[in-house]
Amino acid sequence: MSEALFYTSKPNAKVRCNLCPHSCILSDGESGLCRVRFNSGGKLLTGVYGEVAALHVDPIEKKPLYHFYPGSEILSVGTAGCNLVCPFCQNYSLSQYDCFSSPAHLKISPGELVDRAAKAARNIGIAYTYNEPTVFYEMMLHTATMANNAGLKNVVVSNGYIQQKPLEQLIKVTDGYNIDLKAFNNGFYRKQTGGSLNPVLNTLKTIHQSGKHLEITLLVIPTLNDDEEEFKSLTDWISCELSAEVPLHLSRYFPAWKLNIPSTSVETLLQFAHIAGKKLHYVYTGNMAHSHYSSTWCPNCNYLLIKRDRYNITVVGLSKNRKCDGCGADISIII
Repeated sequence: MSEALFYTSKPNAKVRCNLCPHSCILSDGESGLCRVRFNSGGKLLTGVYGEVAALHVDPIEKKPLYHFYPGSEILSVGTAGCNLVCPFCQNYSLSQYDCFSSPAHLKISPGELVDRAAKAARNIGIAYTYNEPTVFYEMMLHTATMANNAGLKNVVVSNGYIQQKPLEQLIKVTDGYNIDLKAFNNGFYRKQTGGSLNPVLNTLKTIHQSGKHLEITLLVIPTLNDDEEEFKSLTDWISCELSAEVPLHLSRYFPAWKLNIPSTSVETLLQFAHIAGKKLHYVYTGNMAHSHYSSTWCPNCNYLLIKRDRYNITVVGLSKNRKCDGCGADISIII
């Protein structure tokens, strides 16, 4: 157990957690909505510091990040806990456990994580992922700081539900983000996740304005967030408030945990990709068979830049100085 960052003391040994927008006020012995941060005698503790529940070397494309060192691998780490309660969570076996009843875990320090990342072949750094990394913020921040000093890259795969100050501190030592935007509807967030939309939109704008690499994922769920007009508003917002250069990943939903709605049809996902392509330069489909939207094409001349067949990656038409071999246009991919 370690003392948490970003909390304030309240009367009667209560504390307010200031890490995420829930701003949980906890009496002695109580845990926050994340189930892994708790009040012990008027001090906020994190129960997952150094308590790793998942640790693997993954393709960077699995995060998914398609414009951040394509074809590389990255050491990926997660713990227990999450600050949202999405009934369709595909990693519920990690995210919906507390720090006392979590799956079997590995005790490992930030320094040991950095050592593993530095020694792994073809590995570019560390990804904080699997569950929601905001809830293991202190471990992530300390590890990312050490990895950054060692010349490694840091990637955060997150729901974006975090307050501004901790996000700004984290951005200083991280390099890339994939933010899971659940829907473009606050009612969906309230009913399906227990959170709200605006803090996630603010996170997206803060990351983009910082100049750090950003990609977005939307899990398309039939009847819940698959309204075409709402989706058009989402792509308009990304194009206007962020940039048409920000890659959007559309992921096919399958029944998981508490949600048994039938799977998203391939036709729906391809239709959404077509709609998004009218506003955004880079649109990808995931959780489905290979399609046109698996690969990267030049938004200027439609020249094939990077061919993807699952995790088999071939750079076809992209020069080392990130220009299209077909027309010479600058391409926003870090290689």
